[in-house]
Amino acid sequence: MLLKNACARLLLAGLLALPAMGQALAYDRAPVDAPLQFRITEGRIENAFHQEGDIAAHLLLSSGDRPRVLVAFPAGNSGVGVWFEEAATPVRWTLGQVKGERHRDNGHAWNGIVAEASVDAPRLVVKDAVLGSVRVLRDYQLGQAYPAETAAQPEVSADAVRWKRNRLDGAPGYAIALEAGNGRFERADGKIVLRVNRVGEPLRLRIHASTGETPLVPFSAAGLLNERATADLRSRQALRFLSYHEKFLAGSWRFDTYFGRDTLMSVRLLMPVLQPEAVEAGIGAVLARLAPDGEVAHEEDIGEFAVLRHRKEQGKPSAAPIYDYTMIDDDYMLPPVAAAWLLEDARGRARARDFLARRGEQGRNGETLVRNLLFVAEQSRAFAEEPAYRNLIALKPDKPVGQWRDSNEGLGRGRYPYDVNAVWMPAALRAMGGFLDSGLLDAYTSVEQRTQLRAAAGRADTWERRAAELFTVRLPNARAAEQIRAYATDAGVPDRGALDALGDGELAFAALALDAQGRPVPVLHSDEGFRLLFGRPDAQSLARDVDNLMRPFPAGLMTDVGLLVANPAYADREVWPRLGSAAYHGTVVWAWQQAVLAAGLRRQLARDDLPAETRAALGDAQARLWRAIRAADAVRTSELWSWSYRDGRYQVEPFGAQGAHEDESNAAQLWSTVFLALPPPDAAPAAESGKEK
Repeated sequence: MLLKNACARLLLAGLLALPAMGQALAYDRAPVDAPLQFRITEGRIENAFHQEGDIAAHLLLSSGDRPRVLVAFPAGNSGVGVWFEEAATPVRWTLGQVKGERHRDNGHAWNGIVAEASVDAPRLVVKDAVLGSVRVLRDYQLGQAYPAETAAQPEVSADAVRWKRNRLDGAPGYAIALEAGNGRFERADGKIVLRVNRVGEPLRLRIHASTGETPLVPFSAAGLLNERATADLRSRQALRFLSYHEKFLAGSWRFDTYFGRDTLMSVRLLMPVLQPEAVEAGIGAVLARLAPDGEVAHEEDIGEFAVLRHRKEQGKPSAAPIYDYTMIDDDYMLPPVAAAWLLEDARGRARARDFLARRGEQGRNGETLVRNLLFVAEQSRAFAEEPAYRNLIALKPDKPVGQWRDSNEGLGRGRYPYDVNAVWMPAALRAMGGFLDSGLLDAYTSVEQRTQLRAAAGRADTWERRAAELFTVRLPNARAAEQIRAYATDAGVPDRGALDALGDGELAFAALALDAQGRPVPVLHSDEGFRLLFGRPDAQSLARDVDNLMRPFPAGLMTDVGLLVANPAYADREVWPRLGSAAYHGTVVWAWQQAVLAAGLRRQLARDDLPAETRAALGDAQARLWRAIRAADAVRTSELWSWSYRDGRYQVEPFGAQGAHEDESNAAQLWSTVFLALPPPDAAPAAESGKEK
């Protein structure tokens, strides 16, 4: 998600998408649970989460040679952070108590936390403090300068340093203060230096951080999950921190706001264990942010980031949200996810007519959903009429990203993504047909529109069959083995198990994407899991594709610490470093991709038309996948993780926590909590004692 700032076709929206007044009354000041507090340590980063009524904050303390104190708030996707200059020797933070803190300033409420911490360093030199949008903080973390107008001036005394400022439009803003318990702050050579009073003692600090942005309304524990959810406390805690009646947050700290794809996939996978109101909050948040032409919004610029954009582009200090419609995969995810709830889930079917009739931000939900279906229908026409690569769904012009692998190299520089064309489009068209058969959309469509949608629904088989053919990569066995040997040497991993698993036949798999000339990008990938979850492959291709995924890396995607999301071994040598273990979408493990495959295998095993041999292969794949999932339990709620190979095994390496990777992983990621709906195949359903109190 490295280019969420820069790669967007943007639509200026009105006010922040909140539920209509009739809906707001249903959750206004929802029942208050005891404060939600939990911590996650990943490498050198200590993460502490606190949610209590109007307060929601995520504190990070970064140890090592580049110390950092950062607090992110879901309210306004805002945050505050203090970065220190590189330390002569690595430092280590110890975190004590964290409590909620509220105050009023000029009649406005400020919500935040106060935390006790210590650091084993004789001195720290402040590099800079950044206050404002999380978008600005994460850019600064990646080495980019923050806008000059957002600079905050420090107030320095012997025992404290404070930064505070209003939002650029004059609204209540952001504040952070560091108070020394056994040290002193000094100005030296234009820098702020914190020194310990007695050499040999750790520096003790009290950290105050707050935001004046409008808080979100969290779900109560009982209002979020039902009794079917697994008893994984950490995943429950992470999900609660990221779940609000207004929207689900993609991940903290770096994505503390709405992301369309993340919402849709998480709601779909969590659907069996979410309460109905939570499912509908997620789908409703997506509908509220649709473009006029029916495209799904990927991300939103809100709070001060919206103010910055409006000042730059319109010359006015508006805080109206700006929505990003660069991504193309989420447009085709909405129909099958909505159908899973409104057509397939018994609870959703019982509520479907009421949900569709409910007025959201853009009118009745049924009308808004139809807008998306009409968009999908129109996009499906050209390829059905002429099944050539140039009529597939491509990334938008001049954009290097467009689906979940949204870093510059994520698609191997391809232009036509496999998942969008071979999985999501046919799934969307089949969902369209289901809605038409149900009659649920009759009140929101004209006869002409239903005719148009029916014609599009009939294109599903053409898309599924003909699109998949264009992505097929075929390698003679000798060539595949040669590539595996060379890549294993380059990556410093063994090749024996991979070569044994390759067998002696031709290797055939689906390319990650097609390039601009329609040539397959020969990178093996985890997106095949989408087809298992949303499609119905024939037995032969199902067995082949699962076998491809489950081979040991670098023949397939399996390692001791999880399923990799990409394997470039079969591509040209120049591609290898671009999709390596330090790359955001390279040979790394994303928790939710394992969940997609686990859910897909379970769905395929529920079929009654597969031969015994295929079922046995699927069962074996399921068991092997779950062994790998369990092996990385310590990072299960993380966005992603990498690996190193030592002592004859793959070892988990937290992504970004050691400073060797191209970005940093979120400790709490929405779609990494979806295992709450995916108990291991050998586990019994969660008992009452496993429910969160």
